[in-house]
Amino acid sequence: MWTWLHKLGSPPRFYRLTGQLLPWFAGLAAVCILAGLYGGLWLAPPDYQQGDSFRIIYVHAPAAWMSMFVYVVMAACSAVALIWRIKVAEMMASASAPIGASFTFLALVTGSLWGKPMWGTWWVWDARLTSELILLFLYLGFMALEAAFEDKRHGARASGILALVGVVNVPIIHYSVVWWNTLHQPATVTKLDAPSIHISMLIPLLLMALGFKAFYATAMLLRARNELLARERNSRWVQEMLTQ
Repeated sequence: MWTWLHKLGSPPRFYRLTGQLLPWFAGLAAVCILAGLYGGLWLAPPDYQQGDSFRIIYVHAPAAWMSMFVYVVMAACSAVALIWRIKVAEMMASASAPIGASFTFLALVTGSLWGKPMWGTWWVWDARLTSELILLFLYLGFMALEAAFEDKRHGARASGILALVGVVNVPIIHYSVVWWNTLHQPATVTKLDAPSIHISMLIPLLLMALGFKAFYATAMLLRARNELLARERNSRWVQEMLTQ
């Protein structure tokens, strides 16, 4: 495993492999998101309590899941970069931060839009909402700390430590509706027993979640590849690639 990890950390190998994977991730993202939106907005029946206003779940829930998923990936890449000094892992963590911040912001905005008709207010200092807002600040802090250093390697190490410290907030977000009495509804999909959502509503939601993951992989790899070329522009493999 470690041999495979170090081989993947080779810049030219990483660039070639991700170039082969990108079309597949992009295609999967497009198909799943279009199918999920069609199923969620047109085929799924209205909720018996919320009516059609529940349909914002097809953007809100996948965005909220991705906000936590991307942060865990970012922290894992930071750990690999700090322990094994793999440059590609630094770039993947750096590329993930603005995408994760965008998902977090989208989750907060759509949650507010959903909360207004359900709770009668745009915002409450609820445990789930507050911990999600802290997650957005962690993303912004990661990007700000990384940009504060002229040396990109030093910035990556400092921001990587912040990512590892901040990962403790992820289980707090997930279990906040269990640990505290909150206005936010409990889990309906990610729980041990059967999901408490009808299959006609669940399938489009899962398609959207898969589409968002594929979109993240596409956007993150594109950003990482661009950063890799910028850092390695004077290396032999980049020059050879340009002359082909």
